[in-house]
Amino acid sequence: MLSPYDEYPVHQTSRPLSVVADTSTGFDDGYYFGAFSAVERTFCFQGLRISPNTDLIGGYVGLQRNGRQRTVRFSRTWRDNCATEVGPYRISVIEPYRHIRLELAPNDSGLTCELNWYGSAPAYLEAHHLATNRGRPTTDQSRYSQPGTVEGWIDIDGDRISVGPPHWYGSRDHSWGVYFERAPLAPAPGLLPPRQPEGVGRAMRFWTLFGSGDLSGFYAIHEDAHGRQVPMNDTFGTPFEGRLTVGWDKEVYELVAGRCEIELVDGTRLLRSGRVVLTDSAGGEWIQEVEPAGLPWVTSTIGYQAGSWRDGGSMRTYHGPGISVEWDEIDVSTQPFDHTQHDGTVQRDLIGKEYLVQTRTTAPDGREWIGAGQTELFLDGPFAPLGLK
Repeated sequence: MLSPYDEYPVHQTSRPLSVVADTSTGFDDGYYFGAFSAVERTFCFQGLRISPNTDLIGGYVGLQRNGRQRTVRFSRTWRDNCATEVGPYRISVIEPYRHIRLELAPNDSGLTCELNWYGSAPAYLEAHHLATNRGRPTTDQSRYSQPGTVEGWIDIDGDRISVGPPHWYGSRDHSWGVYFERAPLAPAPGLLPPRQPEGVGRAMRFWTLFGSGDLSGFYAIHEDAHGRQVPMNDTFGTPFEGRLTVGWDKEVYELVAGRCEIELVDGTRLLRSGRVVLTDSAGGEWIQEVEPAGLPWVTSTIGYQAGSWRDGGSMRTYHGPGISVEWDEIDVSTQPFDHTQHDGTVQRDLIGKEYLVQTRTTAPDGREWIGAGQTELFLDGPFAPLGLK
């Protein structure tokens, strides 16, 4: 079938754009957006993904504030209406890469918003993501990341939060392709040979998008269990990449190396603080200090995992005819904690991986900026530099 996008001369195959070249049910395309203020200790996270091979579009909007995390989820079949909207939620591209409007209309959750997301620097196309298992690609994906600013409002139960300068910043990414397999739409492990991924596995991911007045930036650091930055067979396998920008393009600093010194909360894998040294292509060293403005938000409620929906499904599964909308609220004021998914699965000692951080960035020439950012810290399995087993 034709979609509105077929009006434009952007086709990559001989088929309409609603038909993708890969038949995997793991092929999807979609957005993530963050709007946050370290001063107000408030993080609004939202996203939308289209799964063309299951004819579904789903998304979420969540707010973490005062130790509570409320998330509303929505889903419908996609080809009935090939638009970036699901029930009360809509994403509108006003100007590509420059201005995106995010709207959540009144719904039963009591959470609504109207936000204008503005890019503060050009989007950064990350290195292609590829991971394999027994020769078969399990991730084959492109992604770009972009820092920004946000203006508008968020309302929760009638409490209107004003969003805008100078303390509110934004993060976003857009990815498409085959993403890693997630239950319940994944092969039953018992029917396949044991997993045998090729290459080196990742143990640490330190990914940051931040804004600080006219300075903004993106960088990602990935290391194996021994703390080595080497090519890895992982969803996020690029050892290092990033860029810093003053203004939209007034000053551009391509980053060629980075290392981070991480301090954890005693007895946990929670981030206490970080010091990151970034080297630009001219050899200059930038120092960024990051400190969480509170405990991280958790991804268990946004719909990516089996059991995150009340029927036991996920964003990739069918939830019935028409528009499906549901919501829940959890207490994240103490971490680690045990969280029970809607299918009964208990996630023991759960901690969030998505941090709202305060940033202090010092340039090689001594200039300094104070701001805020989103830092993803993944510590999976053993990691020798921090003594994790």
